[in-house]
Amino acid sequence: MTSSSPLDTLIEQARQARDQAGHSLAEARRGQQNTAAQLSTLENYRNEYASRLQDALARGMDTLTLNTYRRFLASLDQAIEQARQVLCEQQRAIDAGQDHWRQRQQRLSSFDTLATRRQQQQQHREHRQERRQTDDIASNLHQRRLPGTAT
Repeated sequence: MTSSSPLDTLIEQARQARDQAGHSLAEARRGQQNTAAQLSTLENYRNEYASRLQDALARGMDTLTLNTYRRFLASLDQAIEQARQVLCEQQRAIDAGQDHWRQRQQRLSSFDTLATRRQQQQQHREHRQERRQTDDIASNLHQRRLPGTAT
């Protein structure tokens, strides 16, 4: 049965931190995908509405209706611009999240490497000790035989 060492604790904490960074990154990506979908919807709606305005202008319309169309298109343009800004902010957050995840992964990898080295060193010590014990047993057997063969 293995006991939990401080290194095992550090590895587990590093793994949890890496996993949390991954979850945060995934959440940021989902948010960006949602914003991109909203932006696409707004742009499509704006294009559709501008097309309706062109059709209405071709048929003729009064000034009040024209001004209503223009105000609505301006509000759509503003919403589109805001969505683009949010998308840029989300991309920066994703980039930062990727860096954070990479740092957490690197920390975990470092601890894993250290644990592997310690395990290899322990195995090497155990093998060396086993060889010594085997050599001692062989030496003792050899010494026991020597006096017996001399008589």
